[in-house]
Amino acid sequence: MLVCIVGAIGAYVLGSIPFGLLVAKALGEPDPRTAGSKNIGFTNVLRVSGKKAGILTLVGDIGKGVAVAVLANSLGIPRAWVLLISLAVILGHIFSVFLRFKGGKGVATALGAVLGIEPLLGICLLGIWIGTVSIFRYSSGGALVAFGCFPILAYSLTGDVDLILFSLAVLALIVYGHTENISRLLKGTEIKMHLL
Repeated sequence: MLVCIVGAIGAYVLGSIPFGLLVAKALGEPDPRTAGSKNIGFTNVLRVSGKKAGILTLVGDIGKGVAVAVLANSLGIPRAWVLLISLAVILGHIFSVFLRFKGGKGVATALGAVLGIEPLLGICLLGIWIGTVSIFRYSSGGALVAFGCFPILAYSLTGDVDLILFSLAVLALIVYGHTENISRLLKGTEIKMHLL
């Protein structure tokens, strides 16, 4: 039990590392919190600071999700705890302890966590996101569609109740992070993007 609790706390702290902000500072680019959509995630960093910064941010944010999920899986702890620890890294990204409990929207980190837990599921979500963005050019729309499919895929591919509950929790966090984007999508004022 102690290992699980320490793992969850460590995952939250790791998730809190704001790669978008660190990358922007390292490259001498504007603070993403003060430009564009004022978000530290991949899409805003890409728009504000360019492809190099965007790619590095994406790798960092996905990487911390993958690292936590894979490590949790390797501990030999119950599946439910693996999922809770994986949820903690996503919560850290969204409510970063280093940024006064503000952060990104959790998409890349959540995708990384899913890739670490169930690689096939993660690849499916990534494919849905890429396909949706390629057609409609909305990163937020792609994220909402992909993670909207997550519970359905979790049920149809695994039937794992714990994973289904995890998928619903992740979906709720993604929707929470995209409240303003949803409003803009409905109004037709959301900013479009192009894939790298």
